[in-house]
Amino acid sequence: MGLKFDFNNMFSANIGPAGVSDTDIAEITQDVKKADQHFKAVLAKEENRVNLGLEWTQLPFQDKQILSIIQKLGKQISEKFENVLFLGIGGSYLGLKAAQDALAAPYYNEFKPLRKGFASVYFEGNNLDPDTLSVLLKNLNPKRTFIVVISKSGETTETKAALMVTEQWLKQAVGQKYGRQILAITDPESGSLRKRVEFEHKKDPLSFRSLPLLKGVGGRFSELNMGLLHLAIIGVDIEKVFAGAKDMFSRCSQAELFNNPAYLYAVLHTILYRKKAKSLALLMPFSETLKSTADWYIQLLAESLGKKYHRKITVDAQGLESWLNDKDNIFVMGRTPISARGTNDLHSIQQNNVEGEDNKVITFIRVEKFNNEIKVPGENDLLAGRKYSDLIMLAQEATEWALANVNRPSCSIIMPEVNAYSWGALLFFFEMATAFEGELLNVNAYNQPGVEGYKNYMYYRLGKPGVAASVAEAIKNKPLVKNPKFIL
Repeated sequence: MGLKFDFNNMFSANIGPAGVSDTDIAEITQDVKKADQHFKAVLAKEENRVNLGLEWTQLPFQDKQILSIIQKLGKQISEKFENVLFLGIGGSYLGLKAAQDALAAPYYNEFKPLRKGFASVYFEGNNLDPDTLSVLLKNLNPKRTFIVVISKSGETTETKAALMVTEQWLKQAVGQKYGRQILAITDPESGSLRKRVEFEHKKDPLSFRSLPLLKGVGGRFSELNMGLLHLAIIGVDIEKVFAGAKDMFSRCSQAELFNNPAYLYAVLHTILYRKKAKSLALLMPFSETLKSTADWYIQLLAESLGKKYHRKITVDAQGLESWLNDKDNIFVMGRTPISARGTNDLHSIQQNNVEGEDNKVITFIRVEKFNNEIKVPGENDLLAGRKYSDLIMLAQEATEWALANVNRPSCSIIMPEVNAYSWGALLFFFEMATAFEGELLNVNAYNQPGVEGYKNYMYYRLGKPGVAASVAEAIKNKPLVKNPKFIL
C-alpha cells in the first residue's frame, strides 16, 4: 500500500470558516486546469525540462544499467573504507542526511553491527564552524576514509573550503596518491571542480573519479541524482526508492484534482495562504527518523516559492519557453516552512500552534508500522502494557484533534512504514506538490536569486576575481552600519 493524504481537517466542514470551502475550490478550478496544462506542456519537451530546471521529474526513470554501476561503486567504496565523508551544502547535504536518517538504522554510525558491513558516513562542507570539521578529522583515520565532494561549480565557499582542508589531511597521511580516495559529483562539462577532475585524471586515471550532476536538475530537487552513491554506500536498494517515486509520479499526473494528492496539497495550501493568511507551513513527522526529511523540505519550499517577482513566460516558434522575472509584477510572497517533530515538539511549539497567532498549517506525517517495537512493562499503570507505536500514533491523533478543536487547519500524510519505497514516494510527492504550487502562484520554482546575496558579499570581501561591478558598487554604497550605541 502506498502513501495516503488525509485532508479532512483542511475543510470548513471540520474546522469552520478557517478551512477551505466548496466555493473556494470552485473559484480556483480554472487556475488548476490552466496550471496542469502548462506544467504538462513543459514536461512534454525535453529541452524545456532541461532549460527550465524540470528534468528532476525524469530521475526515477533512469537507466537500470546506470543504477547498477552506481550501486556497485558504492558497495566497493563501503567494503574498502571504514568511513565515507560527504562534502556538500543545501540539497547536496540535506537530501543525503534525510536519506540516511530515514533508511539506515538509528545510531547507524555509532554501532558497527547496525551498519551490516557498510561504512560509517559523515557530512561536512555544509557550514563554516571550525569546531565540527576539526574534531571529526582528529578522530577519523585518513587511510581508512573516502571523501565524496558534491558541488556543481566547485566554488561554493563552505564545500570548497572543506575540500581544501580534507585534501591536505589526506595527502599528509596517504601521500601523493591521496586523490584515489576522492570522488567528485559535479557538472559533467564545466566548473572549477570539473576542471580539477580532468587535471587529476591526466596524472592518474584512478584519482578524483567523478559522477555527473545531470543538466536541468537543481540541487534541492536532485536527491535522486546526486544522492544515489550515498544510498549505495549505506546499502539501500536504489530501485526500491525509484519504484516509490515512479508510482507517485503516476498518481501525481492525474488531471482530476481529487485524484492527485500533490495537486490537492498545493491547492489547499494555496487557498489557505492567499485567502486565510496561513503563511507558515509546519511539517511535523511523528517519527524520529523523518526529522531530517522535514529539514530537507524546508529548503525545497523556501527556495522554490519564496520569490520577489512573478514569472514572465515567453515562447518561441518551436514552443521552447523562457522564464524571466516580471519586474512590473512584484510578488514578494511565499509560505515560510518550519520543521518540527512529534512527540518532542509537542512540549514546545504546540503551545503556539494551538494558542498563538492563527497563521499556520500543520502537515503531520503518520507512520503506521515501525521497524522495531517496545512494550511498556509493569501493571496497574496507565502506560503498562502499551506499545510505543500505539502511543506515538495516539499522540499524533490527539495533536490533530487539539488543532481541529480550536478550528485550526492540519493535514496528514500517512506512510505504511518508513522504507525505501515509501520514502522515495514521499520525496517525490513533496517535489510535485511544490512544483505545482509554483504553477498556481506563477513564480519560477527552480531558481534562487535571493541566495546569491550573501555569496556575493563574501566573494567581494574575500577579493574573488570576477565579482560583478554592480555587486561591488552595491556593497560600497550600502555597507553594514554598526553604531556602538546600539551594541550593549
